[in-house]
Amino acid sequence: MADMTRGSDVANALRAAGCVFAEDEARVLLDAARHPEELNRMVAQRLSGLPLEHIVGWADFCGKRMRVEPGVFVPRRRTEFLVRKAAILAKPGAVVVDLCCGSGAIGAALNDLLGGCELHAADIDPAAVRCARLNIEPRGGWVHQGDLFDALPLKLRGTVDLLLANAPYVPTGSIGMLPPEARLHEPGTALDGGADGLAVQRRVALGAAQWLAPGGFLVMETSEQQAPESAGLLQRVGLLVNVASDEEVDATVVIGSKVVEAEEPDSQEDPESISF
Repeated sequence: MADMTRGSDVANALRAAGCVFAEDEARVLLDAARHPEELNRMVAQRLSGLPLEHIVGWADFCGKRMRVEPGVFVPRRRTEFLVRKAAILAKPGAVVVDLCCGSGAIGAALNDLLGGCELHAADIDPAAVRCARLNIEPRGGWVHQGDLFDALPLKLRGTVDLLLANAPYVPTGSIGMLPPEARLHEPGTALDGGADGLAVQRRVALGAAQWLAPGGFLVMETSEQQAPESAGLLQRVGLLVNVASDEEVDATVVIGSKVVEAEEPDSQEDPESISF
């Protein structure tokens, strides 16, 4: 590969390799490289299919640079929609749990939007936990390692105001159709949602009612095609459900709220009554 000394050289090389946003990626690499040799190495890594975020060590998410280590799921632009919906639902001093947190970008971004919250994040993958701590702990939050709710401190049971979940929802049979940079460089546990794509979502839904505070919300990303089934999972465990979408970024979330007991009827918000 020829030496890359100009932005146009980098952009042309990336474009020839099939990068859709070649100019944007070229600018990121040029800004990140400290010298020409490092730039050449970074461009070669990108041309080999390594995700841009793994090369430079960060992702732009909700306007913030979030650390992303090699082997960790890269936060997607569409998931910013989940953060925006959660921010609408949040109350001051909210207890927030970012489940299947990956890099921790979702919880960290929401914390910044709210100006602070009691933030907990959890993931089963040790690499994700290490990365999430780089994003969460400087914001005063905690990151726990384990399988879904098993990772969380028991004191949180019944107190969570916002449960955020970008659980994997790609059906196992569709994994092979993912872009190589995701399929080859991101953990399968962050992508594979089981035979129907709902295996992990199903477990999140089953545990949600026990961990949510009265009137608390579960906000879970899904696909447009799976949204009816995802919503059904939440309805079957007694949550009030709404579905919100943003076609511009191909984003869909299902939102379920825990019904408040009869003695406090005025504090319950139906998610369908909230403007999205």
